[in-house]
Amino acid sequence: MPKMKTHSASKKRFSKTATGKVKRSKAYRRHLMASKTSKRKRQLRKCAYMVSGDARKFSKLLPYA
Repeated sequence: MPKMKTHSASKKRFSKTATGKVKRSKAYRRHLMASKTSKRKRQLRKCAYMVSGDARKFSKLLPYA
């Protein structure tokens, strides 16, 4: 059986942790930052983790992660 192809967009956006969780970055941090509070901008810097239901779909997109 041939190798499965990795979904390139997902490869750039998500990564898997050692425990198996899927790590992602938070949205709303690209532009219009002047109107956002410094607290909100600081919290957007941190990484977030995918919900378990979405993480199951992720395994098909990145089969070798």
